Amino acid sequence: MQSADAKLKRSSLLLALRHFSAAISDMEQTVMLPSLLRDMPSDDIWECEAAEGSCRDLFENYLMLKAIRTTAESGLATLDDRRAKANTALIKTLEPLLDTDPEALFHFHLKGLCSVLSNLTKKTQGLTDKYLDVIGGIH
Repeated sequence: MQSADAKLKRSSLLLALRHFSAAISDMEQTVMLPSLLRDMPSDDIWECEAAEGSCRDLFENYLMLKAIRTTAESGLATLDDRRAKANTALIKTLEPLLDTDPEALFHFHLKGLCSVLSNLTKKTQGLTDKYLDVIGGIH
């Protein structure tokens, strides 16, 4: 009998969610003292918030990644005001797409969501690896 992952297509949203959730679970089990991640800068450009010009530390990333998983598993939550404004600006730039064929729009968003989940999974695994480096653990 095939494994559950083998049954899912490689670019499946369910598979991407499963991998992301597994990476978060691994991170939570590995990172026993999240406070050690405070003030540890991230090496990635995507961590910098262009609007404020500041970069998140690994602790903030840890909290953000956990919040994203919670939202993905339990449903949409209201964003804080700063993020809601950024989200509104993004929606305005994408408004021309709203008149697109619904099937094409669905495929566009599905591809984007799978890509984002893949990137978040990699970031989660990277954060876990950095934590292990800090505590001197074995990868």
